[in-house]
Amino acid sequence: MPALTVGFDLDMTLVDSRPGIAAAYRALTAKTGVPVDAELAVSRLGPPLRTEIAHWFPPEQVESAVRLYRELYPAYAITPTLLLPGAREAVDAIRARGGRVLVVTSKIGRLARLHLDHLGLTVDELAGDLFAEEKATALREHGATHYVGDHVADMVAAAAAGVPGIGVTTGPCSSADLRAAGAEVVLDGLTEFPAALDGMIQLALEQ
Repeated sequence: MPALTVGFDLDMTLVDSRPGIAAAYRALTAKTGVPVDAELAVSRLGPPLRTEIAHWFPPEQVESAVRLYRELYPAYAITPTLLLPGAREAVDAIRARGGRVLVVTSKIGRLARLHLDHLGLTVDELAGDLFAEEKATALREHGATHYVGDHVADMVAAAAAGVPGIGVTTGPCSSADLRAAGAEVVLDGLTEFPAALDGMIQLALEQ
């Protein structure tokens, strides 16, 4: 088996970004006058930003709204975001076994990096602006042996990369949803990750 290399999604897998993202959406509404239900938007994090923006803005305004949201994001979304329970310990458990840590997210890389730097979470590689099967490219490129995520699309990414998908129910998708999408293991959160890691390594050996 290649060296242990675990990929993680970011939003609602490693970090609870809902308060910050909601603040960014409220700022977007204030700037544009277009009402966005921030609480509804953050209840379904996972798909690319354009997908959510398209629910609120007419097609000809989506790209400009995406640009403005990303301009506002550093001022509104970084400070309120917190590590989810167990995130730092999960990374430490991988490193204790000589492994590497990737973050592969639909968020663009420079904004994802702001979160990681603010929270003091060091990772070996970061790939952004990828969703579902697109994430598999980065997982293969960096030699991922597992992928951990909270969304059914993350399990699709793991399957496309040919690695076990590890689901966590800290996001919008239920355990049943994650298993139906191909999760090999489902955890209630990353607090369970260190104890489960050796079993997940064995699982990858059997792939």
